[in-house]
Amino acid sequence: MLKTLLADFRIVFERDPAARNWLEVLTCYPGFHALALHRFSHWLWHLGLPLVPRLISHLARFLTGIEIHPGATIGKAVFIDHGMGVVIGETAIVGDYALIYQGVTLGGTGKETGKRHPTLGDNVVVGAGAKVLGNIYVGHNVRIGAGSVVLREVPSDCTVVGVPGRVVYRAGERVDPLEHGSLPDSEAQVIRALLDRIESLEKEVQAIGQSRLQPVLVGAVQGKDGTYCRLQDRVIEEFLGGSGI
Repeated sequence: MLKTLLADFRIVFERDPAARNWLEVLTCYPGFHALALHRFSHWLWHLGLPLVPRLISHLARFLTGIEIHPGATIGKAVFIDHGMGVVIGETAIVGDYALIYQGVTLGGTGKETGKRHPTLGDNVVVGAGAKVLGNIYVGHNVRIGAGSVVLREVPSDCTVVGVPGRVVYRAGERVDPLEHGSLPDSEAQVIRALLDRIESLEKEVQAIGQSRLQPVLVGAVQGKDGTYCRLQDRVIEEFLGGSGI
């Protein structure tokens, strides 16, 4: 247990650039406090001691805002950053070197007994507010984008974004776990492809020119003056630039 706690302590300096000294980590990092209390309660849980492990878990929740059931299995060198609102269920398994941000839920989807919570592999990053639900397996080196809802199993070495979570493969590309801005936006890519297709169809319609009447452009919006807005409209450009996605 001491070796695992030491690994939990050291990983803070690797994952958080704001960590400046050992005293600050020991006194001001609720994620580290929650893990330390959990490892003790988890040990008591496996001894079959009634009530006390749950009381320790409840105390940790009161002090840190992080709820980890004493039955959950947490690997070494796990870092819970900020941590407020994190919930980890009884049968959840978290692999080594995982990085979990605030508001994450590793929960179940029903009242079934037995294994009902997710299993995370090694080096998994779970973004703020993400939900991983059910008895599913998330492979090694997976990155789950902030706010995503993961309901299906995820292969290793890929990224999940969206609601519900969609898998985006990143074969052969190493991504730093702290570079959240590098997450791909699969919905934006699909929207761009559809708009490109619409513009292509519009050009084909205009090239035909069989009718004297002004054609209603596919995907266009009629304004008050009776004209039609092109896809290059400023609002659409702002949407594609990220303000609406």
